[in-house]
Amino acid sequence: MGDKISLKVETRELHGKKVAKLREQGMTPAVVYGQDMEPLAVQADTSELRKVVIRAGMHTPVNLTGGKRRIAMIKSVDYDPTKRGSIRHVAFHAVNADEPVHAEVPIRLVGEGESAAERSGLIVLQALEKIEVKALPMDLPEALEVSILSLTIEGDRVTVADIVLPAGVEIVEHNDGHADEEDEEKQSILDLVVANVYEPSSLAAANDAAAGDAEDESEVKAETGDDTASAGAGEAADKKSE
Repeated sequence: MGDKISLKVETRELHGKKVAKLREQGMTPAVVYGQDMEPLAVQADTSELRKVVIRAGMHTPVNLTGGKRRIAMIKSVDYDPTKRGSIRHVAFHAVNADEPVHAEVPIRLVGEGESAAERSGLIVLQALEKIEVKALPMDLPEALEVSILSLTIEGDRVTVADIVLPAGVEIVEHNDGHADEEDEEKQSILDLVVANVYEPSSLAAANDAAAGDAEDESEVKAETGDDTASAGAGEAADKKSE
């Protein structure tokens, strides 16, 4: 992983509606919770906290300083809906440095614009943006990288199996509930497609087809509605004539 991210926090005395005064002073309220500890109300400098949230996201550990040092992961960020980018509150989950944690990390394509496929006019689309991994807090990567330089022709792809994992990092394989079904072909998470190669014309055709299906469906509904209305009018006319 990259450089360590640190944030100085202080014990918070103001709670409830009184935190408005805290924000006026350039501080943002937060809470730290975790196993074998009581939730701790803290506060941090607003500008510094914003930088940490942007850098760490929810997959990079943060070293909390200023009192008892803790390693924590950001679990939730409450933004002010009336002020773009303004953070109202952050929740940190304290973790142990020697115990593995699960986190979703971004997947980064290496070699975009440089593959033989792209140089020949084909399109490489990323199908999987992030994936869950397991590692010690300080071993969590900022992102997992996979090279697309080997992609050459339409239909070529890279999968999760092509990702080179850093030491101490594992991909989390979830049980889909079908483990006992012998006849069902089991798909490993390693088989998931990260990026595919498409021919621009075939991609456009697929998009047009999808759009056409949507239009056809609306037309069918409209036609059905007209038929129903016509049938209703006909019945009414028949009854009147009777």
